[in-house]
Formats: sequence, structure tokens, C-alpha cells
Amino acid sequence: MSTLFSGVEGGPKSFGHVSYLWDETKAKAFAGDEVALLIYRSNLLGSDLRITNFGGGNTSCKLMARDPLTTRDTPVMWVKGSGGDLGTLKKNGLAALYLDRLLNLKKIYRGLRHEDEMVELFNYCLFDLGSKAPSIDTPLHAFLPFRHIDHLHPDAAIAIAASKDGESITKELFDGKIGWVQWQRPGFDLGLKLEKCLNEKPGIRGIILGSHGLFTWGDTSYESYLNTLEVIEKCAEFVEQETGKRKKVFGGIENEAIPKSERMKKSAALAPYLRGFCSSKTKMVGHFSDDDRVLEFINSKDLRRLASMGTSCPDHFLRTKICPMVLDLDLGINLEDAQSVRDILLPQFEAYRQLYVDYYNDCKREDSPPMRDANPVVLLWPGIGMFTFAKDKQTARVAAEFYLNAINVMRGSEAISSYTALPRQEAFDIEYWLLEEAKLQRMPKPKSLTGRVALITGSAGGIGKAVAKKFIEEGACVMIADNDQQRLDEAKAEFKSNFGQDAFSSQILDVTKSATVERCLEQACVDFGGVDIVVNSAGLSISKPLEEHTEQDWDILYDVLVKGQFLITKESVGIMRKQQLGGDVLNIVSKNSLVSGPNNAGYGSAKAAQLHLSRLNAAELGKDKIRVNTVNPDAVIADSKIWSGAWAEGRARAYGIEVKDLPAYYAKRTLLNEVILPRDVADACFVFVSGLLDKSTGNMLNVDGGVAMAFPR
Repeated sequence: MSTLFSGVEGGPKSFGHVSYLWDETKAKAFAGDEVALLIYRSNLLGSDLRITNFGGGNTSCKLMARDPLTTRDTPVMWVKGSGGDLGTLKKNGLAALYLDRLLNLKKIYRGLRHEDEMVELFNYCLFDLGSKAPSIDTPLHAFLPFRHIDHLHPDAAIAIAASKDGESITKELFDGKIGWVQWQRPGFDLGLKLEKCLNEKPGIRGIILGSHGLFTWGDTSYESYLNTLEVIEKCAEFVEQETGKRKKVFGGIENEAIPKSERMKKSAALAPYLRGFCSSKTKMVGHFSDDDRVLEFINSKDLRRLASMGTSCPDHFLRTKICPMVLDLDLGINLEDAQSVRDILLPQFEAYRQLYVDYYNDCKREDSPPMRDANPVVLLWPGIGMFTFAKDKQTARVAAEFYLNAINVMRGSEAISSYTALPRQEAFDIEYWLLEEAKLQRMPKPKSLTGRVALITGSAGGIGKAVAKKFIEEGACVMIADNDQQRLDEAKAEFKSNFGQDAFSSQILDVTKSATVERCLEQACVDFGGVDIVVNSAGLSISKPLEEHTEQDWDILYDVLVKGQFLITKESVGIMRKQQLGGDVLNIVSKNSLVSGPNNAGYGSAKAAQLHLSRLNAAELGKDKIRVNTVNPDAVIADSKIWSGAWAEGRARAYGIEVKDLPAYYAKRTLLNEVILPRDVADACFVFVSGLLDKSTGNMLNVDGGVAMAFPR
């Protein structure tokens, strides 16, 4: 194998289109552990989206291992299991199988019409009973004799694979050193086709699968890695060279992209409408991209021709549907004129849904699963960018990444030859494959807040932070917002560590200023497509005797608590009305909205105003299916900025005790004798939005351990 490499011994060649990431020092730490090296190699390959998509591709290694029953050494293949992602692959994401048993399956294979039954038989070949479920690609690795194999979906290789002249280009470009296998659905029979290709051309260093991807291999993990990069690099160099010869990409420019700031404004304004239409069957979360490569495609003369053809690689259209929806929407449209926008969009969505119904009816087979959601996943607005909608943020983001890969493929194919998509029937047979349906049915049921987006003010600490955590744990996407940049940065780091990048977004927010409120909600629309739940948790407290209260104290209390709640609610309701999905407004008020206490004129009256504003909003917004409810906590001291300053001193003075005794004092005065924690308030908020109280609005829930004076009646 090593004679095929252009890299010198001990060092890589120079790559311009892929990233060489192999670190010999790290690799030596895995010496003697081929499985660990497989995982290391997989993580490197999966870290570059030019090499393979999230969740796409698979890698393997073959080694000798001690059979626990016979105690004799036996050949075992370790291969990425069903699902999972190469970039984050760990050992529990691999399947380990007896190689001889896999090869013996050839003896009982009944032909192409029966190959789905072979998948169940993979389980009889398991060596490691803790293995991930073997994927449909398992025989593709087993039937090739190489110790290390990489199967990937690089844009440059698929550009060749999806071009009309792909086979002849492959032969000429690699001087016969790369084989070619025509498109066929992945499975047992395709594994046999790869084996046949190798037997006919025993000296090849890889195989391109028509419209699909690339197989490469090596005698060692490093050789496989280097071979893979070199083949992809050669494909990419060729595509770039041929693209450079073209005066016009995608037929030339038809629309000019508007400035970035305007694109973001318009995308934020349109996203809630699109989210509402895309959520007609299931609540969806959005993602937006105005990547330069996206803009080049959507602003081109060939946009509609190529978009309507659909994608080629099965991994692409499984994530993006058979084709995107291209929006016919004037860039100068008034996006705040909700009725006019919906009147323009509705027939376009109806046409797309009918197109999908026709596709299903034309291609369905007797045993096909029922038709899935007919709404688009990918929506392209010329001049602006690409919107994607899916069940959660990660799936929506990954769909955008996959369609960007598809754009790269179309760009390359058109440069070197002409692009060819999979025939509709082939695409349908992948999308509605019974094995794919079985995988979907095995997925865990969505959580209570899956598909919902929440904005929580004051969420860098205290109650707001606890609510944000609770909602994310229950499946929501959350916009954390706070006026304290340091606390917000700390919260972002914690949330990313605990929940990953897709569960939340963040924005600095001063609830007293309408400009920052608008900016925060625009960010929520760009990042997630809109908002369903608003929790007004931002607050502050000032406790002083009446004669010590200043006008400045009064103004800031009413600005933050009352005006802030008003501004956030007003702006959020505008978005909810665009979506037409209803929604929830939760206001964190206080027991002080009901109870008269000493040294509390400004804070207590502002809290009372918050409470009544909640009632007024509930009365007004019911027609929009927007529920407005209130949670009244009391004495929530943990992780609260309120209690770190003069407020705690003021309350302690009012009650004639020391600050350190406040938690015990508050607990003892309650009927339940309980200390109230931020998570207790978060649980109350969840009850309101969980779906259990969908027919309740204008309500108030006390979370105070039981304060009789705060009973509403």
C-alpha cells in the first residue's frame, strides 16, 4: 500500500483541500490497540465536513482477537455501528463481529429481493455482545480484504460520482487506480459488487460508488487515513481546476445578495412565518445559513433547475427531503404585514406539499410505510439565504450542512460534466426503506418540550438559569439572556458543557430598552426560527423605608419589572402571531404582589403591577391561543444577585435579624417549613408549559412554601 502514497515516510504531503490532522505523538499512545487507532482515525476524518457529513460514513478495522468460547484467536471486524457520528465516535459506537461468520452469510444469501433479511442475521455474527447495532454497510467492509477501510461522503468525490461522465472521469483521473461501481442501494448485494470490482482490478487503491461516496483502505490505520486524504485531495484539485475554467458558476448571477445586516433582519422577520407553515403537523425548530456558497447557489440562474432535480447521495436527501422549496418572495415585501405574507406563502406551501404527495403516490410500494410530513425541510430565499426546519435544532442544523454538501456536489458536477440526481424511485426506496422506517420507530419518544423555543430573561443565574436548565432537559431550545456579560459568559460555558451547542443560544439583554429586546428576539428567530415560550424572570429588588426611597429607586424598579415585562411580552407576541402556533408567557412575579410588608413600597407595588399586567395580557391574548400565567416565588436566595447586596440587608433589618439567618427565617414562617430553591420555581414553570395545562390561562401559582397571607382568595 505505502508505494501508492505521495507523502514521504514520517511526514504528510501538502494538502490544500482537506485537513491533515494526524498527530504521531497521540497515535503512538494507542500503539498495539488497533480499535483505539480506529476511533482516533474516525474522529479525525469526521471533524472535516468536506470529508464526510455529520452521522455519515463509516470506518472499520480487522484484527485477531481471543474467542471467549474456544479461547483461540479469530478474525474480528470492528466497524462503526448504525447511527452515530465519526467525529464523536467512541468504542460504544462500534460493532464487533466475527469475520468468518459474516463471510459465511454469502452461502445463504437469496438475492437482491431478499437482502433486507440479511440485516437481522448480522446479529448472529456479533463478537462483542455490547456492540452497537450493525449498520447496513457492514458487508461492504467485510467483503473487502483490507485491514483498515474508510467509507466517506466527500463533496469532491461525490461531485465526480454524481456527474454524467463520472465513470470515465474516475478512470482517467486516477489512471485506473480507483474502481467504479454504479449506483445501488447500500446493502449485502452492494458489498458483493465491491468485492467483484476489487477482484477484477486487484491493484486499485479505492472505489467510487456512483452518486454515493468513496471507499478507500490501507494496511495500517495511518495508511488508510493518508490514502483517503490523497484520493479526496486529487478529486478536489480536479474539481477546482475544472471550475476555474468556467466563466460562470451555476449559469451566472441572477440575483444580487443584499447586505449582511439586511439579510439578518429579513431572515429574522420571515423565519416565524416559515416555522408556522412547516409546523402544520409537528412542531419544528429552525436554522438559518447565509454561507457564501449558499448565496452563490440561491442567487444563480441555475437555482430552480438544479434544486428541482434533488440530491444524489442518499445521506443528503434522507436529511433534506427529495428537493428544497424555493421561495417566490419579493425582497421588498413588508414582512410585518402578516396577512399579506401568509397569502403569498400559503399557495407555495400547498404546492410543495402536493408535489410531495404526488412523489409518494407515484413511487410507493405495497409495503411502503405511511407518508411522512409533506412539509419542506430546506427553504431557499434568493438574495437572503437558506432556512431549514426539523424536530430539533441539531437535526435542522445538520440538514443545512447536508444541503450545503449537496450544493458543493452540484457545483463540482456541473463544472466537470453535468449533474445527475438519483431517479425519483431510487430516492423513494431509500427514504421509505423499511429498514430506515424501523430505525425511526426505535428512536425514543420526544420529550415534552421537544420542538419548542423559549426565551428566558435574567437567565444567567438564579431562577432564570434554573428554568433554562429545566426546559432544555425537557427538550426545548432556549435563548438565555441577561444584562450581566460576565455571568452570561459563565452560563454559556456551563450550558455548552452540559447540553452541547444546539440546545441554547445567548444574547446580552437590557429589558428596559426596546432596541435590545428587538435584537434579542431577532436572534431567537435566526437561531431557532421563532419563539413559543417567554419567561419574564429578569428582576431586581430594593428594600428601603418609604422616607429613604428615591425617585431613582422607583424608576429602575418599574423599568425593569413592569416596563421590561411589557416590552418582552409585546415583541414576543408579535412573533407568536406570525407563527400562529399559540404560545406561553410566564411571568416570575412574587408573593410580594399580594402581601403588604414593611420597607417595600417600590418593589411590592411593581410586583403587583406585574401581576395585574399578566391578567390583562391573558384577557387580550386568549384569542391567539397564547396563555399568560404567573409564578409567585418567595425568598429564593440561592444563586441570586438580589440577595448578594443591599436587598438582603434591608430585609434582615426589616425583620430584626442578621442576613445569615434569612434562609432559616423565611423557611420557618411558611406552612411547610421549606427553603425555596430556584429549581422549585423551574418545576412550577414547566407545569404550565408541559402540555398538562394547555387550557389554563390567567392563573397564578405560588411557590413559597405556603404563606397564608399570599393566598389569592
